[in-house]
Amino acid sequence: MRDLITVAEFTIKEMLKRKSFIISMIIILCMIVLGFNVPNIISHFKGDGEAKEKILLIDSENIFEGQLDTYTKDISGYEFEVKNENIPEDEIKKSLEKDYDSCMRFVRKDGAVTIDYVVDSLSYGESMPEELVETFSNIYTSLQISKAGLTEEQLNSLYTDFSFNLVETDENAASGNIFVMLIMCIILFYAIYFCAYQVSSSITTEKTSKIMETLVTSATPKTIVLGKTIGIGIIGLFQVLIIIITGVVSAKLFLPDGVLEGVLDLSNITVSLGILTLVYFLLGYFLYSLMYALTGATVSKPEDIQSANTPIALIAVVGFYLAYFSMMNPTSNVNLFASIFPLSSPFSMPFRIMMGTAQTGEIIASIAVLLVTIIVVAKISIKVYSSAILNYGTKLKLKNILKMYKEK
Repeated sequence: MRDLITVAEFTIKEMLKRKSFIISMIIILCMIVLGFNVPNIISHFKGDGEAKEKILLIDSENIFEGQLDTYTKDISGYEFEVKNENIPEDEIKKSLEKDYDSCMRFVRKDGAVTIDYVVDSLSYGESMPEELVETFSNIYTSLQISKAGLTEEQLNSLYTDFSFNLVETDENAASGNIFVMLIMCIILFYAIYFCAYQVSSSITTEKTSKIMETLVTSATPKTIVLGKTIGIGIIGLFQVLIIIITGVVSAKLFLPDGVLEGVLDLSNITVSLGILTLVYFLLGYFLYSLMYALTGATVSKPEDIQSANTPIALIAVVGFYLAYFSMMNPTSNVNLFASIFPLSSPFSMPFRIMMGTAQTGEIIASIAVLLVTIIVVAKISIKVYSSAILNYGTKLKLKNILKMYKEK
């Protein structure tokens, strides 16, 4: 146990000393702070008094009965000037060159109201503002209804808003914001993947610097594998917590009140969900880090790490996408399989729990399968590691690894 702690402490110190680790963390945290400041940066360059689009409204036929000034004064983003007289085309053109961005002329044709949208020049893809067309249509309708002499109750009945409720008959119906779940799934995947990836990088780097020879003489291969896995896991957990805390603080400081809540529904995130998510993060990390420990031991040069890790990376990607796409139908059998299958369960089960579709028995089964898989992978990794760790030749091939495993 003492040797295990010693190896873990050694790994943590070595990770914290790396310039790449420090620089990457600083860059990530700066990007998070900058990302939450994008709205403030945009508003700073635009200025607090952002220019409104100036539009000339011509109602020469008094279609709106002189009410346009009253109805348009509260429309945000635009500044209107209403004229109830017929203005020649050349005067409109001069007005657009000097005073206005566009002109809307209301004309009655064949019993219908036509809007002529006049601009100096039309950019590619630009068209008449649809929201203004709808607004003026509603204004005209309101005026015509008010002339009919209807009571206030009758008027309100014409503008009744419909509310919608989605009801699922499935007993395990999902609830919650799928967007939040997908984002958290992606974050969890990258946290597990990159933390586990550092295990193989650390092992190969130490082989290159001959540090591994010192470790092997002072500790068993089992202690080295587990110690390095625990050490890098602690660093990874620390990274994730720092990133989450930075994100939350940045959101509170730089975003307007209610913006984050309006985009992300965090009502389903509870303490128990947080604990279970942490459990799945640790189990998923241990599973993939032990796989990467195996690949790290099979190479002796840092430039070979990428090719050696490719099979494990593909396995991780398959597990992630199985969880990701099965979330599109949270109550399907595919989603249930993804939450039990050990390669995808660390990414899938926490969000199945968040959606309220996971049963207690399914959670227990998922964790049990993960634990059994970790034990099996750990035994294989440690067994091959003890034979391959002092190999300083070329990268070991699969047949050589299998031969080492059988011989040991």
